[in-house]
Amino acid sequence: MRIAIVTVLAAAVLAPTAGSMTAPAPFIKLKSQSFGNILATRGHKALYTWNTEKADLKIHCTGACAQAWPPLLAASRTAVPKHVAGVTGTFGVIRRPDGRLQVTRNRLPVYSYANEGRDQVLCNNVDGWFVVRL
Repeated sequence: MRIAIVTVLAAAVLAPTAGSMTAPAPFIKLKSQSFGNILATRGHKALYTWNTEKADLKIHCTGACAQAWPPLLAASRTAVPKHVAGVTGTFGVIRRPDGRLQVTRNRLPVYSYANEGRDQVLCNNVDGWFVVRL
């Protein structure tokens, strides 16, 4: 399903540290006709959470799962603002089993879907995967 993009809002840090430039968050807010406001990568790929990880807030999507559902990674903890203007939720990171840092929203890891193109949502409510609605 194609997302009809009405608005794209770049997420920005609310309170940058003294002397630093405001760095963009590694995600954006998209408004679609089908799903309302959703979270997406800066490249316009929808972001998802997986119900399997809601029970214990741990990473379970690794190996082949992570190839199909690439995690949204962050270079450092400070690269992900806790709160961003115009986007609901609390953001952070979780350490993956391979040591990399993955972006979280409300403590849940977020992923894109490898077989989706720009501005698509193909897997909402499929096998426990849900697009992140804002």
